[in-house]
Amino acid sequence: MTATTAGATTADVWLPFEADEIDGLPEGLNYLFWDGGPEFPGDPAHCVYYVVPYMKGSEIAVRPMGDMSAVQVVQTLSAGIDHVEPGLGLLHPGVRLCNAKGVHEASTAELALALILASLRGLPGFVHGQDNEEWRSGFYPALADKSVLIVGYGSIGSAIEDRLAAFECARVARVARSARTTERGPVHTLDDLPALLPEADVVVLSTPLNASTQGLVGAEFLAAMPDGALLVNVARGGVVDTKALLAELESGRLRAALDVTDPEPLPSGHPLWHAPNVLITPHVGGSTSAFEPRAKRLIASQLTRFVAGEPVVNVVSTTG
Repeated sequence: MTATTAGATTADVWLPFEADEIDGLPEGLNYLFWDGGPEFPGDPAHCVYYVVPYMKGSEIAVRPMGDMSAVQVVQTLSAGIDHVEPGLGLLHPGVRLCNAKGVHEASTAELALALILASLRGLPGFVHGQDNEEWRSGFYPALADKSVLIVGYGSIGSAIEDRLAAFECARVARVARSARTTERGPVHTLDDLPALLPEADVVVLSTPLNASTQGLVGAEFLAAMPDGALLVNVARGGVVDTKALLAELESGRLRAALDVTDPEPLPSGHPLWHAPNVLITPHVGGSTSAFEPRAKRLIASQLTRFVAGEPVVNVVSTTG
């Protein structure tokens, strides 16, 4: 399907960047800038391609969708699409929803490694020691010789393993929705978690949030992890049962490093802020200098395909 749309007086594209900031945009479309402000840049009914504002939340992402009667593609700039899912029922059949595969792998994988290393090597404690002028020497766990389990072995999970390769891990196990074989070894299914968790010193969550992963990491999952194990979440907060995690943290049995939480943003006074053995970052896995150039390349590439009548990539669902 091309950009020509019956009934629309203009073929508008809504972008969260100014068009002159993106190299390689094709001609033949009317580019409008909207990054979630209170005023729409044009009539939503004329929008044929909607690039969702990045990290502005579900309410803003969904707000124009009910009036987008001509839209053909909804493009997120995040790997997850849960923030736009509430608006899909407002769209006519045949609208393609695309995610940002290829944009966040490098940044999110970097943060996953940073969280693992900071947690194992005790960096938060060193920061507190510096604040108090305390010399906190001692022995700390290393990533070397540890067994790592990656739950959610898509492009981000694979990028995390790429970066683990240099750290002499004893083993890296992989879990995804479907079993398959990769060059590095087998990918297991969620059904295999009971057998894999007891052997994992570090569990990294990089799975999408959907019906099968909502609350996946609950009391039973956590109980299967060995004493002293580290849980790292760079996925979505809803993948983890916060109450069950708090119980394990407060008992001192497990540690956690969380870039995402449930609720999010984590409100002032929430017990997770001051739970023992937890490191929290404010959902910054993809928010780095690597984001904009990759996001802009994806937008230009997708719109070039769109104008040429070629299939867009990264389609995760189509409205029915």
